[in-house]
Amino acid sequence: METVINQMKELIERLNQASKAYYQEDREIISNLEYDSLYDRLQKLEEKTGTVLANSPTIQVGYEAVDFLPKEDHESPMLSLDKTKERETLRSFIGEHKTLLSWKLDGLTIVLTYENGELLKAVTRGNGTTGEVVTNNAKMFVNLPLRIPYKGRLVLRGEAIITYSDFEIINSAISDIDARYKNPRNLCSGSVRQLNNEITRKRNVRFYAFGIVGTAGDAEPDFENSREQQFIWLKNQGFEVVEYRAVTAQTLDEAMDYFARAVSSNDFPSDGLVALYDDIAYGESLGRTAKFPRNAFAFKWADEVRETKLLEMEWSPSRTGLINPVAIFEPVELEGTTVSRASVHNVSIVKELQLGIGDTIEVYKANMIIPQIARNLTKSGSLVIPDTCPVCKKEARICAENGVESLYCMNPLCEAKKIKSFTHFTARDAMNIDGLSEATLEKFISRGFIHDFGDIFEIDKYREEIVQMEGFGEKSFLNLMSSLKKARKTTLPRLIYSLGISNIGLANAKVICRYFDGDLDKIRHATAEEISAIDTIGPVIAKNLAEYFRDEENNRKFDHLLSFLEIEKEEKSGEQIFAGKNFVITGSVTHFPNRNAVKDFVESLGGKVTGSVTGKTNYLINNDTTSNSSKNKKAKELGIPILSEEDFLRLAGKETE
Repeated sequence: METVINQMKELIERLNQASKAYYQEDREIISNLEYDSLYDRLQKLEEKTGTVLANSPTIQVGYEAVDFLPKEDHESPMLSLDKTKERETLRSFIGEHKTLLSWKLDGLTIVLTYENGELLKAVTRGNGTTGEVVTNNAKMFVNLPLRIPYKGRLVLRGEAIITYSDFEIINSAISDIDARYKNPRNLCSGSVRQLNNEITRKRNVRFYAFGIVGTAGDAEPDFENSREQQFIWLKNQGFEVVEYRAVTAQTLDEAMDYFARAVSSNDFPSDGLVALYDDIAYGESLGRTAKFPRNAFAFKWADEVRETKLLEMEWSPSRTGLINPVAIFEPVELEGTTVSRASVHNVSIVKELQLGIGDTIEVYKANMIIPQIARNLTKSGSLVIPDTCPVCKKEARICAENGVESLYCMNPLCEAKKIKSFTHFTARDAMNIDGLSEATLEKFISRGFIHDFGDIFEIDKYREEIVQMEGFGEKSFLNLMSSLKKARKTTLPRLIYSLGISNIGLANAKVICRYFDGDLDKIRHATAEEISAIDTIGPVIAKNLAEYFRDEENNRKFDHLLSFLEIEKEEKSGEQIFAGKNFVITGSVTHFPNRNAVKDFVESLGGKVTGSVTGKTNYLINNDTTSNSSKNKKAKELGIPILSEEDFLRLAGKETE
């Protein structure tokens, strides 16, 4: 059966490649006759096995958008696993019991329910008790069977993931570096929990089963009291199962060595291994502790740290003039890839690490993705901070804000600022214009097509030249025109944020617009004193905003931009009871679809959400109010109330179910 399923997967991949080439790339890689023959063969195999995979060309799953993701309680609570970084602790857990050792995939856990051979529903793990219903999105997972041979009721668990290679492709298409996803897990979580499943389809989400919760029906399968037999049965139903090895304490080392070698070359994210007793009845008889089941144990990889030598410090300018230090070091292998550079973020960290060229440093990958400097073993402190911008060669100066020192280019006409400012303007949280990557913007600017933001909306004047540009044909141009049409309708906070005024993020823009009741004229003519009177808006932000609109050239360009836009009025959803209050949100949520939804709710009531707990924070929202997380510790030190969601909703005057 597994061999037949693999044949189906090969046919699906070949047919989908042929369709993409024909319909999207105007080329033919197989004849119509061969396509029809392969299609008929796939249909017969689907009929024979009773399995139909989600990406099969024989079915069409319609795209659907919803207003929210409903919540649903799990039939069986999902507990976390006890964990260790020590091989001997794992060996002690295994003992003489046959145990399945498998990857601990780093994605989003999903519970699937099938009835009568059809996918009935898909629910995220959530907080372990309650999750979000994502059935429409699960139907877009590229390898998930929508129909299976088993006609009884089946409930199973697995992990939705996005591969490293797909992560890189998706992230590279996001022109605004700040808007890019930090790691595949974050991208997967956002992709699975979309309100529009067309977006999920584009993200190449994959599903790997790792356990059966239960089956029910007239012909229940006999698993012979074996988890491994469950895995084999799931494979025969058309599911891809997480890779595993059957081990005992005596054979553990060989399997562990295999996984340790493989993790460096895997295209999928994992943060360890899971050991699960094969004997179902024995494992279930052990019960559980208050936190963990006793039939499974997790092994976590220790951070891989490598010693290397700092070769140089590259200084990279941004749209605000901030010049970011990037460490260049002798290449080392980390988590399966060769790395040779890591962001150092600011001058304060450069000084704290006491960096100097030639120093011996230790580097690692945060979350197995982002290269960072762990320690400087030499601590020479000899690095010279430049006093000129690497792009325009004009003055660069160290400026301190909130106790953090950073290097800034002081030239307002710096070319690097210009390109980065346009990239920021078109980004997702700003004007959200697809089809204008930083590379494309650089080409348009160099050819004289774009001088200010308003020029972007007149780019059709250069249609003939653009469609002849390398990598930019008629279809790309039409897609860009469609994006520009959508971008013409925007909100005032997004517009203010898109201007790239230093220190004004989207949250600050919302607070400012709300204070001035969405009156753009008032914002443009407000003094720094008036703006700094807004709660949570400090004098630096106030000064930057006021000075921006005092500049005659800025106003001319802004008027040009406004002539193309339709600004939609944002309705206030309630009394501004959180005006002047600062919130920080951490951990998982259950009463809202995600933390962004909590943020939007806070802002709709006049509050502001920031990323870190400081003396200005009024409330920390964390359902795990007793945890020893860094944010909880900081809040306790500063005497800041820690609210569960229920506490927060009561504070907002909302009843919880």
